[in-house]
Amino acid sequence: MDIAAFQATIAATYGERDADRGTAPTVAWLCEEVGELAQAARKGTPEQQLHELGDVIAWVASLAQQLGLSLDEAAQRYAAGCPVCASMPCDC
Repeated sequence: MDIAAFQATIAATYGERDADRGTAPTVAWLCEEVGELAQAARKGTPEQQLHELGDVIAWVASLAQQLGLSLDEAAQRYAAGCPVCASMPCDC
């Protein structure tokens, strides 16, 4: 699935509920999921890590939608490699 299609799927599935919740609570949920991903990365199984990674990506997509931003455009910042030194691998 490409990034724009994923964002559209998340918007269609959760968009109205997430918009009603607002950006600040969405950021709080995202932070909670990042914490769960950190714990899974340290002590979890690959299945748990994949689950939490998916949750983080979904919340990022929801937040981007609420902000009226495109994840596809955001990812373009890294399309040529490091956005700071513009090289692959990074020379920073």
